[in-house]
Amino acid sequence: MQLPDKFVKKMKELLLDEYEDFIRSYDEQRLYGLRVNTLKISCEEFEKIVPFEIKKIPWIPNGYYYNEDVKPAKHPYYHAGLYYLQEPSAMTPASRLVINEGDAVLDLCAAPGGKATELGAKLCGTGVLVANDVSSSRAKALLKNIELFGIRNPFVVSESPAKLAAYFAGFFDKILLDAPCSGEGMFRKDPSVIKNYDKEDTSYYEKLQREIITPAVNMLKPGGMLLYSTCTFSPGENECQIDYLLEKFPEMELMDIEGYEGFDCGHPEWASKNPGLKKCVRIWPHKMQGEGHFMALLKKREDGGAKESFSSNVYYGKPDNRQLEYFYEFINELNWDIDKMRLEVKGERVFYMPERLGKLTGMRFLRNGLYMGDLLKKRFEPSQALAMAIKPGEYKNVISLKSDDIRVIRYLKGETIQIDDNESTGTGIRLFCVDGYPLGWGKLNNGILKNKYHSGWRLM
Repeated sequence: MQLPDKFVKKMKELLLDEYEDFIRSYDEQRLYGLRVNTLKISCEEFEKIVPFEIKKIPWIPNGYYYNEDVKPAKHPYYHAGLYYLQEPSAMTPASRLVINEGDAVLDLCAAPGGKATELGAKLCGTGVLVANDVSSSRAKALLKNIELFGIRNPFVVSESPAKLAAYFAGFFDKILLDAPCSGEGMFRKDPSVIKNYDKEDTSYYEKLQREIITPAVNMLKPGGMLLYSTCTFSPGENECQIDYLLEKFPEMELMDIEGYEGFDCGHPEWASKNPGLKKCVRIWPHKMQGEGHFMALLKKREDGGAKESFSSNVYYGKPDNRQLEYFYEFINELNWDIDKMRLEVKGERVFYMPERLGKLTGMRFLRNGLYMGDLLKKRFEPSQALAMAIKPGEYKNVISLKSDDIRVIRYLKGETIQIDDNESTGTGIRLFCVDGYPLGWGKLNNGILKNKYHSGWRLM
């Protein structure tokens, strides 16, 4: 691999005696990983049903390596949202941010969703997950992954961090800031990153990161936790940024991160020489089976700054029962404890709003709450997002086929399929599943299942 000259020169100066081991790691094959969606399946159950070879990632509770020749994105379990494909080191930040049920959580630079989906799984449908990306096109990919994972409490938004802070001052219990960076740690995984590296000096990212840090800290409530991470080695984007944060916000303090034997500490000598920077974590490709990463965990003191200004106790009012007659008829078949005060109807669409999140106006968002479906003439049409949010055993009218049944792939391609009498009888809406895990909806009539799988998600 041809690495940029300026990168090689810098790494020689930083790593000294370790440089040769570091540079040899670029001759090794990259590693492939997947992270189990514990919102849908336990790791123990996943290990029983996974149809290809996997190996545990030792520092990630729900992370696994898989072989390069495996194509897990083509398996029906991927389309059931049972796992997310993610580079092993990139799984680390979300794994080290402790999430409690009921928390208000923000992933500030969230697309395409690798970290946001793990944070949402940890919330178990409680509290609220705000997943933001300033790029509206990237936010669309983020929304798909949020819905694929079955997350019931999302607010997916595409705004600048500064605008978010104007709404959410002092609101969040936990914030993950996986900052835009020069991507030096991803050269082996994705050599195309090298082209962008040659176009932008790291000072561009250092300036951008500082612009994002300020609104991030302002949105954190007293006592809240902020995890800052990058996928680069540059001290200017890592230790120096934490120096800047601590100097500008004296109410913030560095915390210890759950360790692993391969983790390296932060390097004070590459920044202000503040010994506290050793609490940061660096992941190196020559010390661990993963790519490069940096993390710092910080806490805002209980007396640090204003408490939340956003009114989070706004309810939406009980919708007209006549308006929702067919919706209520449908959810009688769904084993959920629905709080009707959190239902909102927008035109023909029904949404189930997150806890703690009131009405928001003037913000550019893609999804506020779980999109349940549409109120059509004398019927309710359930959404793809609702299908993915249902767990095995929560809905009565189910058709479940084995993962090796060719009809599963045909369903994912959007085809109409034949259903035998021993698999389901009668007529009406059915939740179509693979080994009990939902993929989407269909309408059964005389043994024929009319396909209602989301057209934008279909296999080509």
